Amino acid sequence: MPRYCFRLTLTLFLIATGTGLLFAQEIATPKYPVKKDSSAADTGQLDAGDVYNLLFRKNKKKAPKSRKSGSLVLLPSIGYTPSTGFEFGADVSGTRYLGEPENTTLSVFDAYAAVSTNELALIQLTHNIYTARNQWNIQGSYDLGKTVVLDRGLGTGREVPEAIPIRYTYIRLSENIYRNLFPNFYAGAGLAFNYYTNIDEELDDPESIKTHNYLYSVKNGYPVNHYFASGLLINLQYNTRDQPYRPYKGLYVDVILRANQKWLGSEKNALQLKTELRKYWSLSAKNPEQVLAYWLWGSYLLNGSVPYLELPGTGSDINQRIGRGYTISRFKGPSFFYNELEYRFPITRNKLLSGVVFLNMETANNQNNIKLFNYWEPGTGAGLRILFDKHTRSNLCLDYGIGNYGSNGVFVGLNEVF
Repeated sequence: MPRYCFRLTLTLFLIATGTGLLFAQEIATPKYPVKKDSSAADTGQLDAGDVYNLLFRKNKKKAPKSRKSGSLVLLPSIGYTPSTGFEFGADVSGTRYLGEPENTTLSVFDAYAAVSTNELALIQLTHNIYTARNQWNIQGSYDLGKTVVLDRGLGTGREVPEAIPIRYTYIRLSENIYRNLFPNFYAGAGLAFNYYTNIDEELDDPESIKTHNYLYSVKNGYPVNHYFASGLLINLQYNTRDQPYRPYKGLYVDVILRANQKWLGSEKNALQLKTELRKYWSLSAKNPEQVLAYWLWGSYLLNGSVPYLELPGTGSDINQRIGRGYTISRFKGPSFFYNELEYRFPITRNKLLSGVVFLNMETANNQNNIKLFNYWEPGTGAGLRILFDKHTRSNLCLDYGIGNYGSNGVFVGLNEVF
């Protein structure tokens, strides 16, 4: 299989509430929806919707819309990766304010389904609900799919000449509820239920091939072709970002303690600590889009063990965008640490086009002689941004990244990587 990852999503059609032109990627609805940036229209910014209106809707007036009214958008899309082949899907996304827009974040409901030429399939339902005055936040994700990853085993610091594809079917269910305790600070709890089955079922004799999943599962006492990982979640979150899609300033910290339990169906008990930090500095008062951004993401196994396909690694964040320059799951281990620095800057005066340069580093351990932080795998690259909606700051991202061992690729998505 090629040592690169290429993902391109093309929106073919959208019917909704007069939005105009949309681009979309086949990823989960962002975890924290946005409030509109009402000042954008007064700064001379031009977005994809403006371009569309200039070209096709010169004499058409938009109907007035209530600030509390919702929306429903259909987003058919086409995607491609070396692992999945061509992917054809459709995304239905709905939004609504459950309180006054002045003090309540927009709630989002999303349904996505896709099939690919490599006989892979996905159904995903997500919701992110904010009650009036943001007193409660309810987040849920329900995934069912059949997929493939290019597997190269555990740990960093090792060049593996050939990847072994792992095909499997999965069900992932999670539900979290947060309570706003004081300004910018939330605490919550939840449940996660993950099931993996039909792992490597197409292989004639998995035991003789000795895949990484097989060796790890035998060593740690897991079934080789199916397993459960279900647990309790305790979450603490602090968020001062001015906007989650494309922040100019602020700090975001999320700490999750996950306890897999046999009485919930897990094969083994395990305790994991997951941490995330995002920090943004605006470098110019005249051009606040000129931003230095830092991202730290870590998952640490404190006790017990987790199944092979649950191990954290490249692409383990909610939108699978950790590690530009490498394929998903290129590096992984019982514990995994990642950090990235990105510089963002406008290119055109009307802010329709902007650019980024980035540098990232990741490290993972294994169960033998490789310890966390022993070896680092770097990735670097640059990208172009096309402003999709100036009010929500959402944009289309096109990045080219390179990494170690000849790894490189083009990565396309909606909204900033972090």
